[in-house]
Amino acid sequence: MRAWLLPEYIEDILPAQACRIERLRRDILDLFQVHGYELVMPPLLEYVDSLLTGTGHDLDLQTFKLVDQLSGRMLGLRADIAPQVARIDAHLLNRRGVTRLCYAGSVLHTLPNGMNRTREPLQIGAEIYGHPGIESDVEIQQLMMRSLEAAGVADVYLDIGHVGIFRALVRRAKLPPDTESELFGAMQVKDAPAVRELTRKLPRAAAQAFAALPELYGGAEVLKDAARRLPAHPEIKAALDDLKALSERLSEVAQIRCFDLAELRGYHYHSGVVFAAYAQGQSSAVGRGGRYDEVGKAFGRARPATGFSMDLRELAALGPVERARACVLAPYAPDDAALQRRIAGLRGRGTAVVVDLPGHAQAGGDSGCDRRLVRRQGKWLLEKL
Repeated sequence: MRAWLLPEYIEDILPAQACRIERLRRDILDLFQVHGYELVMPPLLEYVDSLLTGTGHDLDLQTFKLVDQLSGRMLGLRADIAPQVARIDAHLLNRRGVTRLCYAGSVLHTLPNGMNRTREPLQIGAEIYGHPGIESDVEIQQLMMRSLEAAGVADVYLDIGHVGIFRALVRRAKLPPDTESELFGAMQVKDAPAVRELTRKLPRAAAQAFAALPELYGGAEVLKDAARRLPAHPEIKAALDDLKALSERLSEVAQIRCFDLAELRGYHYHSGVVFAAYAQGQSSAVGRGGRYDEVGKAFGRARPATGFSMDLRELAALGPVERARACVLAPYAPDDAALQRRIAGLRGRGTAVVVDLPGHAQAGGDSGCDRRLVRRQGKWLLEKL
């Protein structure tokens, strides 16, 4: 085995793709900034007991762990930046009002999240803290859709769910943890027979409600059907009202493909609305998010929160193919003041200039140069290669 081979699902990013990713990162962070989101940069690793606080078991298996040689304590390499940002909001900033934060950086997963997916996503996202209403859910989903538009990802649609409905049914039925876990697994794969079997000993109304969830999948008509088939508990009514409000307020910026009331992704982490954005022809989501009001409590300060994240690698692959930015080849003449002024002027206007170092053949082709600086009648002029 060659020593320079990288681990499975880990790869280098070469110049053209790296340039595309970096440009996307800048454009999306600029978009976040003009919407009032402040950039934070959490560390790549933390003590495990802090890193996994408030996330339940959802991130535990995805997190690489190692022993800190200075303290002897267990460290974790972050698998998700969002919980770190929640810690910053709750513990470091400690603001009383609404706080909007954004971030961008590498995360590391022990296993890929799907076929041909990297174990080192470049995660970028935005979060709102301190606002419990549907207005912040609308804002964060609108921002995600605008971010995907800025990345050139076309034909995007949303799938939306609400984990609060399942939670309310579980709480009302007083299910033991083992049954709740099995029922959660059956809901995830929409195994209707398993759901009926696990709930057959419950009161009829509760069993019928659980059985209805995997079937409540489709357009806005699903919300009316859910109001008819599910118990009229206040928390369920509030969840359905939120989903109805989303369907109305997102119509100008997003196409909602379906509402899925059995979608429980991040069940131990999220507390309310959950959503995923899909691009036409793609089986994996290009953006995900949801409400997670209970995470801040683990850091000593309960704060309502909602947010989303995306992988810059995937966005770069989905966007339109960009024409390579050509550059100018300049001869090596450090003592030629006129040439140096010409090079500085081009670079000042954003044109890349490569100085052809002495001692080897011209590097214009390898550097992507399509023009060169040549001296004509005492002036340095641009000439096509």
